Amino acid sequence: MSLDQIHSIADTAIMAAAYRAQESTRNDALFSDPLAAVLSGHRGKQIIESLPPKAFLGGWTVVIRTCIIDHLITDAVATGTDTIINLGAGLDTRPYRMKLPPNLKWIEADTGPMIEFKNKALAEHSPGIHLERVPLDLTHDSDRKNFLSSATRSSRQTLILCEAVLPYLNEQVVAALAKDLHQTPTVQSWICDYFSPAAYQYRRKSGMSAALKNAPFLFEPPDYFGFFKNLKWSPKQVRYLPEVAKQLRRPPPFPLAMKLATALARFIASQEQKEKMNRYAGFVLFEKLG
Repeated sequence: MSLDQIHSIADTAIMAAAYRAQESTRNDALFSDPLAAVLSGHRGKQIIESLPPKAFLGGWTVVIRTCIIDHLITDAVATGTDTIINLGAGLDTRPYRMKLPPNLKWIEADTGPMIEFKNKALAEHSPGIHLERVPLDLTHDSDRKNFLSSATRSSRQTLILCEAVLPYLNEQVVAALAKDLHQTPTVQSWICDYFSPAAYQYRRKSGMSAALKNAPFLFEPPDYFGFFKNLKWSPKQVRYLPEVAKQLRRPPPFPLAMKLATALARFIASQEQKEKMNRYAGFVLFEKLG
């Protein structure tokens, strides 16, 4: 199988859906996403099978991040969020599979082709809440501003979700998005990916960067939290993948040799080094400053 199976960022959404479909078939599944298989289809299986052997953490990462975001959304809704805007929604199916209050408003924004595909694929399925899909190019400043103004007009408290989105945007676009969200009155919180410099290095060494050369990571700030602090966003909660995985009893699927090497590294590591190992990637719930 050719490694050149990922032709665009849209294919990474298919890949993630395929991983969620795989998880849903497990006897010990951490969530059930029956529509993931509908959306990913044979193409999703092709993509997963094409990935390099060292990319074995990809599926585990998707599963743990799904659990993290589900939890953050549940908490947000319980504390007053009445609108959720999923920017770069891809093939997410949370409005269909999560138990959410029927009066919650959910808006998905993505490229025109992605919206068209999803509308057609899920035409016979009904979400449990009010769901809208809107075509949007996140890199287009005026379109993004107009969308945010319109989407939040009737909202009291809005949560923004960016799952596996920011890494594919350059720093200029991420900064512009952060400023627009800060200037949108009802937007109070924002869920984003976090990657440490070590995570970017592993991505390159594992072959994932090469496999995803048509969907490269562009957002790699040397000081992630400092970048957002300068844009008036502060971390309210940070959920790191390894720590959450331990709580869920779903450790990374390391080969035996790597398990032994990791155990040895942890044994001789300082407390600071251990914390870095546990916090190489995760998701952040940001809140506004000022």
